[in-house]
Amino acid sequence: MAVATPQDVALRLGRELAEAEVTQVQVLLADAETLIQTRIPDLHTRLATGRLAEDVVVLVEAAAVARVLRNPAGIRSQSAEAYSVDYDTRAASGFLELRPDEWRMLGVRSGLFTVAPVLPRRAAWEVPW
Repeated sequence: MAVATPQDVALRLGRELAEAEVTQVQVLLADAETLIQTRIPDLHTRLATGRLAEDVVVLVEAAAVARVLRNPAGIRSQSAEAYSVDYDTRAASGFLELRPDEWRMLGVRSGLFTVAPVLPRRAAWEVPW
């Protein structure tokens, strides 16, 4: 069960949810929590021990779902003359996602790194072969 509630999403949207939206929001909140738990398997332990603030999880889950409700079709831009619509490619893959700043708020760090072996130094007089 998600930490955030449909009411948390409604507050972020600035409006009440329609009755038909409540079920969808509950499913999307559960999906958002599943996404979080793929990278933070001990999410509920962190919440219980205070290593992660519940308010942060509510903020992240509710914000991700609110983004889907604000633009469910994933429209990036529209034109009026000779009507044209440009869709966000992420919409085709489900559109529910967490932004990098939200992952950082949850304590998930990401970045590039290089693993390189440490080799013993050779003396200047040694032949390299």
